[in-house]
Amino acid sequence: MKMNQKKFYLLLLFLCATSLLFGQSQEKKIIPITSSLNYGKSVAVFGGSVSVIPSSEAAKSMWKESLGMTVTNYGVGGAGFSSLQGKSLQQQVDEAGVFDIYILWASTNDYTNNRENGSVTDYTELDGFDEKKLVTQAGGINYCIKKIYELNPNATIYFFTSSKAFMNPGGYDPLDSNGMARYVEMQKQICELHGIPYLDQFSKAGYNTFNQNLFYEDPIHMNEEGYKKLGELQVAFLAFPSN
Repeated sequence: MKMNQKKFYLLLLFLCATSLLFGQSQEKKIIPITSSLNYGKSVAVFGGSVSVIPSSEAAKSMWKESLGMTVTNYGVGGAGFSSLQGKSLQQQVDEAGVFDIYILWASTNDYTNNRENGSVTDYTELDGFDEKKLVTQAGGINYCIKKIYELNPNATIYFFTSSKAFMNPGGYDPLDSNGMARYVEMQKQICELHGIPYLDQFSKAGYNTFNQNLFYEDPIHMNEEGYKKLGELQVAFLAFPSN
């Protein structure tokens, strides 16, 4: 059996097991995925409120139990990638130590506060690392990636895109030309520029207007059940990010 096929079947077995376990009302047990190369790694998380509110621990506890990870949170409510947006992810990364894995968990804040989306090449060698571009979402993402590699050249960086938000159709409609989907598209393009694996939470998390009331505590933030749903997706990604 090829290695990628073996990983696929191991992952399928894990998802089936966790699906059964999470559907039960009694105390749940998690099957450790010790075959993952990310098992036992130290992880730093940067983001806005969606990455750090108490209910988000429902997802991160799954990383700890399934993958033996130790997790350090740097996220701050209201933060975005733009240097103008709260205690930005740029500032958070500036304060970080050395970890095995760095997760850039995109919020909705750059979109909801109308920060400039920018261009893929903002604050890269292609514009001479123009610091004026740090006010854009794109410039902020590129800054964070550059800074992490300066801090730890051997770092593994993963990116979680913004999830859907339900304050208006632009927060969840992928065809809205002025909506958050264009910010998510920019996030993915920059990851592809730098060869960074990303989890498209906007498209793959399974949230929509039909189940919003089950999984969200307000139009932007998931509740504990929403984070458990998201956590399954995140664990699958973190276990085998190349699949």
